[in-house]
Amino acid sequence: MAFLSDALARVAPSATVAITQKARIMMLEGQDVIALSAGEPDFDTPLNVRDAAKRAMDEGKTRYTNVDGIAELKEAVAAKFRRDNGLDVTAADCFVSSGGKQIIFNAMLATLNPGDEVVVPVPYWVSYPEIVRLAGATPVFAVADASTGFKLSPAVLEAAITPQTKWLILNTPSNPTGAAYSAEELKGLAEVLLRHPQVHILSDDIYEVLVYDGRAFATIAQVEPALRPRTVTMNGVSKSHAMTGWRIGYCTGPRELLAAMTKLQGQSTNNASSISQWAAVEALNGPQDFLVEWRRVFQARRDMVVKGLTANTGLDCLVPEGAFYVFPSCQRLLGKTSAGGTLLATDEDFVMALLAETGVALVHGAAFGLAGHFRLSYAASNAELEEAISRIQAFCAGIK
Repeated sequence: MAFLSDALARVAPSATVAITQKARIMMLEGQDVIALSAGEPDFDTPLNVRDAAKRAMDEGKTRYTNVDGIAELKEAVAAKFRRDNGLDVTAADCFVSSGGKQIIFNAMLATLNPGDEVVVPVPYWVSYPEIVRLAGATPVFAVADASTGFKLSPAVLEAAITPQTKWLILNTPSNPTGAAYSAEELKGLAEVLLRHPQVHILSDDIYEVLVYDGRAFATIAQVEPALRPRTVTMNGVSKSHAMTGWRIGYCTGPRELLAAMTKLQGQSTNNASSISQWAAVEALNGPQDFLVEWRRVFQARRDMVVKGLTANTGLDCLVPEGAFYVFPSCQRLLGKTSAGGTLLATDEDFVMALLAETGVALVHGAAFGLAGHFRLSYAASNAELEEAISRIQAFCAGIK
């Protein structure tokens, strides 16, 4: 339409949201659908966190707050970064927003100009390149495919950086692949970044607590302190405390940038929900022992899903190191025809035929920048996952 902005025309709709919405509509129509397309823990928000929200309401903490968050939450965020990540920060170095996505949006919009470039490793979370485009800059894609365990290599990073590069967006553990960088792997990337002082780093650590097989989580400002003055380390309570709907993200970064982000947020959404902020204080300061059991459950689900997807299906699936996604290749099945008569020319054809013929909702890999794959979220009950795997196996067996 003629009155829509040029900026909006640069942005594609979210494929994950679109497929999840399609699955919801099918469910409302009475169809038997198993939606594994969204990234949302199926656990309840911990009771102590819910109780803290109720107390905040009862105590009348329902007013506007500081744009960048209540002092108590910024103190809790700083304590979390010191405790868990070895980052020597104070509340003045921290910022709170309505979800992690707003942190990324604020940081990009506050710093990018036309002609600037942002290195985005492929595969990527669907919103990264769209936020960059909305800010008027250009995403530069650096491929990190299955041959490297879906991890960006120093050589590929070096090749992607130009004099116009302003940011690198780094996500570990990764959405959509579950790849988690070790401290040694991050050190290799840091050595490249130290040679390019114009490049800032946005480290999206939203899946930090979900690292498996006894691995230790690492973040780049912790691994290489010399990069801290140009790194935004972003996190939130959505995945760690099953608080996706509460919409609380937080970060630490250079104070000059945080001031710019506060200015921007003050003219857009203002503060995050006051009740959600008080709940997040309890989430960060309260007991964290439940995470041990959550990790155990997710790791067991991962193992079950990977085993099922690679059992004579024609699919190839690496074992993820973190998060709650698998990102299998369906490349060997493309060019063939499903039992329902659909030609599977692309990975999108594969997932749409799977949804139509079996009711299992997944997201095609091209939405994340890497065709020939699909993403499955195993943040669902064991019963749902077992049934979904059974349906996927039957679908693959029917492909001719």
